[in-house]
Amino acid sequence: MRLKELRLKGFKSFANTTRIGFDEQVVGVVGPNGAGKSNIVDSIRWVLGERKGKDLRTDTKTDVIFNGTSVRKKASVAEVFLTFDNTKNIIPTDYKQVEIGRVLYRSGDSEYLLNGTKCRRKDIINLFLDTGIGSNSYAIIQLGMVDDILFDKDNARHKMFEQASGISKFKIRKRETLLKLKSTREDLERVKDILHELESNMAALEKQAKRTKRFYELKDKYKELSINLSSSSYNVITAQHEELKKQLTADEDVYREVKNSLLDYEARLEKSRTENLSKEQTLSESQKVFNKLNDDLRSKENEKQINLQEKQFSENSQKKILNSISSNKTELEKLNTEVEPIQKQLEVSLQDLEKEKVSFAKVEARYNEVKELLSSLQGDSDSHI
Repeated sequence: MRLKELRLKGFKSFANTTRIGFDEQVVGVVGPNGAGKSNIVDSIRWVLGERKGKDLRTDTKTDVIFNGTSVRKKASVAEVFLTFDNTKNIIPTDYKQVEIGRVLYRSGDSEYLLNGTKCRRKDIINLFLDTGIGSNSYAIIQLGMVDDILFDKDNARHKMFEQASGISKFKIRKRETLLKLKSTREDLERVKDILHELESNMAALEKQAKRTKRFYELKDKYKELSINLSSSSYNVITAQHEELKKQLTADEDVYREVKNSLLDYEARLEKSRTENLSKEQTLSESQKVFNKLNDDLRSKENEKQINLQEKQFSENSQKKILNSISSNKTELEKLNTEVEPIQKQLEVSLQDLEKEKVSFAKVEARYNEVKELLSSLQGDSDSHI
């Protein structure tokens, strides 16, 4: 079994699709600090099922996805694929070439692939269990592991020897077997508890069974008695039905007679209604004539009352006018006596006015003469100047 190729995309510093071939001439990967050598080891461990952030040098599982730069946006998925040559059938599968892959999305969802088919993490781990390759295998040396082996930190040498000798896989299987045994013991304890509970409930269940049996016996007996009762009830009901049928026939004959009588009464009632309707129409017309005559009578009485009031008003007005005429005559005579001296005085005033008019005319003529003379004198003075 030999690693042939590593393919990465979006894993840590490998933003683009990167293919690294491992042929027989490749003995290692070298480069300056920050070139991504440790990321290659992390990607191999990651695709083999490593989930510890400490071993992958991350805080969260999505930190392995390329986080972007100032000139490039972050990736949405991280993909790592390993291709192995299995011509010697070291990997327990029929494929001559085995490709495993792991894909992680930024949402946190991830999936494992085996030759393009989805599988579980456990399937990948079990597939490589007998090959000496795993996420924590010493076949993959990362930064700091050499120092741990040299200084035997946390019994690292012992672990390496166990992996090299193939003991570690048996320890893993032993641990899984012990876990299964523990789970089986717990299941047995739960079964014992259930059996104990069932035994304590057996007496109650037996009583319930007896009661159930008695119930079904009583149910059958009840069914038989119900059938007998129904049969006897049916005979009684049948006899009652025949009697009621005869009674119904007699009642129907009575109903027909009553119905015929009712139809006769209804015909008479309809005839009476027709006659009453004609009489009501005649009465209505007479009532209309009476109402009209009554309205005319009221109108005439109102006109008579108005005429009487007008006559009374005219008489009162005539008396007032006669009184006013008499009073006016007296006033007129009084005014005539007062007007005579005023007329005489007016005549004297008119005569005085005529005299004043003549005097005014003379004064006006004299004024005009003086005005003309003054004008002529002003003209002479202007010529001398």
